[in-house]
Amino acid sequence: MPSANEGARLARQAYDLTADLMAPRPAIYWADLIVTASVTYAAFALAVAADGGLVTIGWSLVAMLALYRGISFIHEITHLRPGEVPGFRLGWNLLIGIPALTPSFMYEGVHNLHHAKTRYGTKHDPEYLPLSHYAPARIVTFIAVSLLAPLGVALRFGLIAPLTFISPRVRVWATRKASALTINPAFARADVDQSKTPAWRLQELACWIWSWTLAAGAILGWIPLRTLGLAAAIFAGMALINQLRTVGAHAWRNESEPMTFEEQFLDSVNVPPPALLPALWAPVGLRYHALHHLLPRLPYHNLGKAHARLVNAAPPAYRLVEQSGLISGLGALLARSRAATAGRDAAARAMGR
Repeated sequence: MPSANEGARLARQAYDLTADLMAPRPAIYWADLIVTASVTYAAFALAVAADGGLVTIGWSLVAMLALYRGISFIHEITHLRPGEVPGFRLGWNLLIGIPALTPSFMYEGVHNLHHAKTRYGTKHDPEYLPLSHYAPARIVTFIAVSLLAPLGVALRFGLIAPLTFISPRVRVWATRKASALTINPAFARADVDQSKTPAWRLQELACWIWSWTLAAGAILGWIPLRTLGLAAAIFAGMALINQLRTVGAHAWRNESEPMTFEEQFLDSVNVPPPALLPALWAPVGLRYHALHHLLPRLPYHNLGKAHARLVNAAPPAYRLVEQSGLISGLGALLARSRAATAGRDAAARAMGR
């Protein structure tokens, strides 16, 4: 079993090799966000304007992938320190977060817990489940439920949000159980006081107003139902891709036992070049997920450069986390799932004799 000291040495060596890459470059963040948002809305407008068929499907796919890239910046926001990219959180919420009913407070204060060394892979980790020990059908269900994401955000901000401004009890419940982008249904936020901050309340109020504006527009006939349906389909497709990417981001072997730092790293996955498709299904640096767990402070635009350095100079263990693509990662997970299921079935039969 890898020791804590081995993990610390790997992290120290990795940091020494990449210390000059830790500073985020605001110009890259802003240019990427503005271009991504522009492509998202332009592609959506063209999909709506098209008469249907392949043209609508094509522009919808462009809008979906661009929206996915735009929403993925919420991950960067959780790791940026105050003042590193001035105004970026506000700009992202205005351009992407609020229009997509996915404000940054849904991830801030949550994702950092996934990186806590004493929480990773345990029942207290908001972003971990022992998927390798699930039955294959349960994994498929886990992936498919992501298609309900449009309904989830509509209920969160169209129904629950206004109630939180009326009832303190509802606010506490909503903060704990309905205000986090997680995959662990047992997770509950402990930072209830965060919901009283101006930033949280303004984001929640803006999403509430926007959700009701969309509903009123549809009811009054100002917004065609086809347009709303297309937007929901694009959002659902984006959520499905993200869920597939999530399933491929870790090995998911742990069953809530504390793990050493190196075990946590080895449980994560990189999908580096020469593979090209990961740039679409794991954008904004998410293809380097294991490297991100090794060095969480590295900005997304320097992960490729850091990876190249580590491949040449880091210990061989660094290369053990690589996958060739999403299909191979999903296939490996399903193979572990089938083996775990067969083991449980065999144990049950043995006990029944």
